[in-house]
Amino acid sequence: MPIGRRVAYLRARRRLSQQSFADRLGKSKSWVDEVERGVRSLEKASTIRDVAVVLQVDTATLLGRDVQPAGVAERGEGVARIRAALSTYEMALGRPAAGRVVMSADRLAREVGHAWTTYQHARYPRLVELLPGLLTEVHRAHVQDPEAGRVAVVQAYRVTAALLVKLDEGSLAWLAADRAISAAAGDRVLLAGAAVQVGQVLRAAARARSVMLAAAYQIAPADLDAGAPQELSLCGSLLVQAALIAARAGDDRAAGDLLDEAAEMAARVGDGQDHHRTGFGPAAVEVGRVAAAVESGDGPQAVKRHEDLIGWDGWRWLPVEHRAAHLVDAARAYLRTDDPVSAARVLIRADGIAPAEVRHRPVVREVVAQVARDPDAPTTIIQLAISLGLL
Repeated sequence: MPIGRRVAYLRARRRLSQQSFADRLGKSKSWVDEVERGVRSLEKASTIRDVAVVLQVDTATLLGRDVQPAGVAERGEGVARIRAALSTYEMALGRPAAGRVVMSADRLAREVGHAWTTYQHARYPRLVELLPGLLTEVHRAHVQDPEAGRVAVVQAYRVTAALLVKLDEGSLAWLAADRAISAAAGDRVLLAGAAVQVGQVLRAAARARSVMLAAAYQIAPADLDAGAPQELSLCGSLLVQAALIAARAGDDRAAGDLLDEAAEMAARVGDGQDHHRTGFGPAAVEVGRVAAAVESGDGPQAVKRHEDLIGWDGWRWLPVEHRAAHLVDAARAYLRTDDPVSAARVLIRADGIAPAEVRHRPVVREVVAQVARDPDAPTTIIQLAISLGLL
C-alpha cells in the first residue's frame, strides 16, 4: 500500500478529519490531502516521525515494514563456530587426521580461493558458514605435510582475520592474524601478506605502524621499475595500512608521505589487479586517501576525493567489498560536512552492491542509525534503518 493511502487509513482509524490531523501536525488541510492522494511524498525523517506520533503508530508501521534486525543471533553462532575451529591445536600438537582422508592440495587451494572470492564479494554470512570447515581442513593438511600445506594455512587465517574485523570481533581477528604471521615465518612473501591483515586488526594501535613498515620494506624491490607487480602490490598495501594507522594517530604528514609512496608503486601495478588478494592499484590508494582524510577529520577533502574517485575507470575494478567499505567512509565524510542526504545516498548505494557490508557490520549499522536520525534524512535511509531494527 502506498504510504499516502496508509496515512489515510490510519487517520480514519484514529477518527481524525483531514483538518484536525493537519492542525495537530501544524500543516494545512491541502497538504494532508496531497499526501494521501500521493501527489506529495513524505521524504524528511522529521515529518515521518511527526506523522507517526500523531497517528500513534511506530515508523515501521507507517512505512509498511516489519522490524527485522539482521540475523544477529545467527551471526553470533557462526562466530562461535569459527572460535571453536581456531581453538584446536592439531598443527601445534602434530595430531594426525585420525584415519580421515585429508583434502588434496589442489582442492584445498580451490576452497581457500573460494573463501577469498566470497569475502571480496562481501558475502559475509556465507563465509561465516564456510570458515569452520575450511580451517579444520587446512589444519589437517598442514599436519600431514607442513611445508606443502603452509600457503593454505596462511591464506585461510588471513581471510578469517579479514572477516572477523568486519564483524567487529577484534580479539578473535587478532588471534587469526597472529596465527597467519606464525605460519608464514621464514617466507617473506607469505609474511607480507599476513601483515596486511595485522594492519587491519591493529588500525588503532600507533605502534603497529612500525610493523607494517618493516614488512613493507622487507618485500620492497630495490628498483621500483624492476619490481614484480606481486611484490609492489604487497609492499604498497602495507604502506596504505601504515598510512591509515598514522592518520588515526593524528600524524597527517606521515600518512600523506606513505600514501604518496604507495601511489608510486600503484602506478606501476595498474588497476584491475588482485595480487595476493590485495586489490592493490591506483584506485585502492585513492580509497586509502579518502579513509585517511576521514580519520583526520577532513570531511571536505574526503568528499572531494570520493567524488573524483567514483568517476575513475579503476573504481569499477575494485572488489565489491572494497567499494562498499569505501562508500561507508564516504558517508562518514558527508556527515562531517553536514550533508545527511548525500550520506544516505552512498549508504543506500553500498547496500545495493554489498548488503552484508551494511547489514552485518556493527560499525556501519551505527553510521546508518546516525544518518537516519538526522531531521533531513530521506525516507530511503529511514526504511533501511527500520529494517535493521535501528529505529
